[in-house]
Amino acid sequence: MLLAGAVQAQPAAGPGNIEKLKQFKVSGTDLNIPPVPQEGRNANAIRDNLKRVKLPPGFKIDLFAIVPDARHMAVAPSTNMLFVGTRKTMVWAVTDRNSDGVADEVKPFAPSLKFQNPNGVCWTKDGFLIVAEHNRVLNFPAAEFFYESPDVAVIEVVPQGGLIPVEEESFNHGARTCRVGPDGMLYVTLGQPFNVPPREKLDLYKKWGIGGIVRMNAFDGSKREVYATGIRNSVGQDFNPKDGTLWFTDNQTDGMGDDIPAGTISRITKAGQFFGYPWIKGKTRVTENGYDKDPLPKDIVAPQVLTEAHAADLGMAFYAGKQFPAKYQGGFFSAQHGSWNRTKPNGAQVLFTSLKPDGTADKTEVFASGWLDGDTGTFRGRPVDVAVMKDGSLLVSDDYAGALYRITYQP
Repeated sequence: MLLAGAVQAQPAAGPGNIEKLKQFKVSGTDLNIPPVPQEGRNANAIRDNLKRVKLPPGFKIDLFAIVPDARHMAVAPSTNMLFVGTRKTMVWAVTDRNSDGVADEVKPFAPSLKFQNPNGVCWTKDGFLIVAEHNRVLNFPAAEFFYESPDVAVIEVVPQGGLIPVEEESFNHGARTCRVGPDGMLYVTLGQPFNVPPREKLDLYKKWGIGGIVRMNAFDGSKREVYATGIRNSVGQDFNPKDGTLWFTDNQTDGMGDDIPAGTISRITKAGQFFGYPWIKGKTRVTENGYDKDPLPKDIVAPQVLTEAHAADLGMAFYAGKQFPAKYQGGFFSAQHGSWNRTKPNGAQVLFTSLKPDGTADKTEVFASGWLDGDTGTFRGRPVDVAVMKDGSLLVSDDYAGALYRITYQP
């Protein structure tokens, strides 16, 4: 009830507010932004659930913050706070004001704006926050310093209805993720909305980069191009800081059985690469719409990692911290949301993948598990994203429990 009150305390954001904020004008929204309660019965129950989580020796997991519907995370470059996207209408500002490793305040970011599925959040190199919605991209200058007010400066990178054709908007596969690359360009994943896209949509989707990744100028949306295609629905990406290659997770076709197709994590080494969908997913030919009857297109880039079918691989992050042991430095963590299209549930865990000296994937292993009760098949949490904090600890978001967890290492 307290959370509902906190959200309802703000007047409905008008559609014209973005024009006011672009001109640095006030919207009239209440300056007091009620925070989300961080203690009580819910927080205690989540801490009890975390006792079930299994980690390698020396690692510890704790509740970092109560964040309703928490999805993808963007750790602020200069302060002890981060922004968290959702698949609802809220972006959360999460702040650890006393630097004790636990958030002290969680409250809505820019409540004078109306967000629509603001799942993707990321930073430019000079501290501008990008929010990638279902069909819009916004840019907030110095957001970590000016988030206290409901009115914040905003740049419209892609106006509403400009990321994909409006007629292609769908409640299915509409969660975007974003990253700013070493080239300073903004990279956005665009999941295609079908289980398997119909043939008559392929040309349109290739043109727009739907079922792929697009890149553009992070401030005005110019120089947009389709960077990669042949992807079903990527909801996680990150650049390897060592070689600049872009890696992404991808969700597989449903309805083909418990054990196929495998989930995939892939590596992009240059613009224009094609990853095989909808003709093939992992090592499995896709039967819907008869794609398995076609010869395979040429120059398909094979995935680097195959994961268990239907575990729903989502957010990923390379580990550039120093807190964890050497074996984790230079590899990446990835979150599995957990299955829905499987007779025996799986997933709901965090994986770690090490890399070979040539920059390709080496071994993938389970790093954190226990959110799925093996005896009852009940999910007690569903990891969405992972993010590395400045002290080298690892954050894990969970949209089912509505929480962020912090994993630390002590030898």
